[in-house]
Amino acid sequence: MATPDFVLDLREKVGHALLWLPGVTAVVLRDGPAGTREVLLVRRADNGAWTPVTGIVDPGEEPAVAGAREVHEEADVVAEPVALVRVHTLPPMRYPNGDQAQYLDHTFRFRYVSGEPHPADGENTAAAWFPLDDLPPMSEDMLARVAAATDGSERAAFVR
Repeated sequence: MATPDFVLDLREKVGHALLWLPGVTAVVLRDGPAGTREVLLVRRADNGAWTPVTGIVDPGEEPAVAGAREVHEEADVVAEPVALVRVHTLPPMRYPNGDQAQYLDHTFRFRYVSGEPHPADGENTAAAWFPLDDLPPMSEDMLARVAAATDGSERAAFVR
């Protein structure tokens, strides 16, 4: 589902006003052929960008649980959270319909469990594994999220 029901309900009350929302990014990793590491990426239907799986945390939902849910909903892959690797406030954004939002992103490293990726819910046009040393073009922000999950640190990076 592209926009959670709770956001649609809020929009009925606040119109296009800025909403502060918790977000999650799931950087799902697995061992690929010949010992390479691979990351799960999806190609967004709205703008064609390759990204890790991202989503909005529902009210009362734990961010790591939200990440696992989003991975399953968007790519039909089962993955387990391993570590919170980055916390970052994104700049305010305006959607084409005029809605404004700003997200507090929680980026997690996830471990692949099962499933073959495919665009499972209409939010994406593709889902695939990519070797970490051969990623498709991605924004600097998305590359930073992948880097935070693969830099070997066991501590979250708090962007300052």
